[in-house]
Amino acid sequence: MKSYTIRDIRNIVLLGHAYSGKTTLAESMLFESGAIKRRGTVEDKNTVSDYHEIEHVRGYSVSMSILHTDWRGTKLNIIDTPGSDDFTGEPTAAMRVCDQGIIVINSQSGVETGTEIIWPKTVKAGLPVAFAVNQCDHEKCNYDKNVEQLKNRFGNKVTVIQYPVNPGIGFNSIVDVLRMTMYKFPADGGKPEKTAIPSSEKEKAEELHRILVEAVAESDEKLMELYFEKGELSEDEMANGLKKAFSSRNIFPVFSLSAKRNMGSGRLMGFFCNAGIIPSDVPQKTTGGDTIPCDQKKPGSFFVFKTLVEPHLGDMVFFRACTGEIKVGMDLINEKTYSSEHLNKIFIVNGKERIEVPSLLAGDIGATVKLKNTHTNQTLHEKPFPVEYELIQFPLHKIQTAIIPVKQGDEEKIFAGLKQMGIEDPTLVVEQSRELRQTILNAQGELHLAVAKWKLENINKVMPEYIKPRIPYRETIQKQAQGHHRHKKQSGGAGQYGEVYLLVEPYKENMPPPAGMSVRATEIIDLQWGGKLVFNNCIVGGVIDARFMPAILKGIMEKMEVGPLTGSYVRDVRVSIHDGSMHDVDSNDISFKIAGMKAFKGAFFEANPKILEPIYDVEVFAPEDVIGEVMRDLQTRRSIIQGMDTDGSYQIIKSRVPLAELYKYSTTLRSLSKGRAYHTLKFSHYAAVPFEIQEKLLDEYKKQEKVEE
Repeated sequence: MKSYTIRDIRNIVLLGHAYSGKTTLAESMLFESGAIKRRGTVEDKNTVSDYHEIEHVRGYSVSMSILHTDWRGTKLNIIDTPGSDDFTGEPTAAMRVCDQGIIVINSQSGVETGTEIIWPKTVKAGLPVAFAVNQCDHEKCNYDKNVEQLKNRFGNKVTVIQYPVNPGIGFNSIVDVLRMTMYKFPADGGKPEKTAIPSSEKEKAEELHRILVEAVAESDEKLMELYFEKGELSEDEMANGLKKAFSSRNIFPVFSLSAKRNMGSGRLMGFFCNAGIIPSDVPQKTTGGDTIPCDQKKPGSFFVFKTLVEPHLGDMVFFRACTGEIKVGMDLINEKTYSSEHLNKIFIVNGKERIEVPSLLAGDIGATVKLKNTHTNQTLHEKPFPVEYELIQFPLHKIQTAIIPVKQGDEEKIFAGLKQMGIEDPTLVVEQSRELRQTILNAQGELHLAVAKWKLENINKVMPEYIKPRIPYRETIQKQAQGHHRHKKQSGGAGQYGEVYLLVEPYKENMPPPAGMSVRATEIIDLQWGGKLVFNNCIVGGVIDARFMPAILKGIMEKMEVGPLTGSYVRDVRVSIHDGSMHDVDSNDISFKIAGMKAFKGAFFEANPKILEPIYDVEVFAPEDVIGEVMRDLQTRRSIIQGMDTDGSYQIIKSRVPLAELYKYSTTLRSLSKGRAYHTLKFSHYAAVPFEIQEKLLDEYKKQEKVEE
């Protein structure tokens, strides 16, 4: 197998809306370069990229697929990613290890939601991108309109390099305004014939060439001076300038193709070979904010960006080699766990095909298996070269559901299956919530949940059911109240006795000591579920021995974990123990624990208790024509609109919405906007529920307690 140096490697990610043709383009690139002998199709379920059974069942990509090919001496590592935002973790991870991207545009539909969603992520990543307008052979192709949409949405840096001469049913010719050549393809695609640009296209081609040259010149002051001086740039000047403009995101080139008919993929690959970003152009960032050059002479290190659970082989991890030479037989250190890992095998892959290689040089992408304790977002390195590379920032969940087994006793199977999926897809997060007494699944959308359910049923052989998750309410108080309880019990032998008087107050930062009390000791507890408990010992005269204070605190904490109102966690309370009594023989820890718990519960009900609910910051990105519908729906969800903004052709509605009103919101939003709107959400704070909702929750809890009795 040929060994490639840094200068001979290009790492490219395919991005775009679902059904834009990314998988078909990847197949065409592999076929055109000779990596495969026969082109598969999505319809026939035999493409190299979509090889998982679920992708055959669903008819679309749900996971990234790592591919590679050789185009005229340059190795192209290609990562095909899903287009649905439900699987957003896949392109997020792929962009972390790729140096450039191709955003595929469906010529029938133009700029779609998937393109809108992925664009800000490329901006954040600083990823140079080219646009490939696909399906130029479709009868509804309107290339000029596509380019206009791209410019309107992404600015005038969108620059045409190719355009179709005859888009539509008879499409077979492309004018390349960089090389000022026309490519005419045979009926079945493949290698085109290079011809002169026909006179009917000359004026249009020259105008687009002029725009391209000016765009290239604008990226470099010296080139601009040369252009003003000569009125033109040489081929070498254009090549160097184009690479610089592309790498700095000063140009977003636009290409034309029909991936299904294998027309245009070769020229696209040629562009990345000639003007694409080489790994040494992009130093790798570390978690400490430093940068490490991609240098093949340094000690070896690599970053893991994807894990695939293989039942019979062990976990396969995909990595980008960052420095040095990664060789079979190496012993490396995991910088996160400090454990040692031995590399038994190294692969380069094309979908499910694995080719063993003895080593990979810095800048390349490969895989290995049977590592003991290494997964996604971890760095392995040789011992004398400690480094941890910047982590992938996976998006927060957008949808949440509780999951139960149809068959009782299958809880552990479900949890194990979901944990396995979470290793492969970090945006799918499962938790066994002690607070809610449910298994909670956090995901990106309904499709994400549907795929998880399919895998549980067909791979893990267990039948799950999704149900509405409980809401993690909180309880607190709004005024001072006194509490008292005397616990007294006599049962033949040793008795139990403990009496506690306490004061409960709403906790606030920097509040003064309780009036009329002398505070002997204070314990401030940062509660795991948020908020604080401040526990004051104000006992004078020794009426309660100090050794019983931890027991009183324990009783109060136990009641705070199962709040008096709804069984929810209690937060932001100050408790001052100021009086009580004890017995020389019968007083013990359990007595004061019970006394403290019951005194706290009694005082809590007298302190104007309040239920708090979680509030989320919600940002909805929607086209102008559906804003009214989206706003009306938000108003029915007790939302508070925080403001509006604009992002290209999208309006952004910023609001705060109670979590209780967000169940299946992504489904509703998709329906309202016909799939064109999307949203993000992030926890903001807790706020008091309205009176009528509190009364409803109290009533429901009382009924639940009666049933459980």
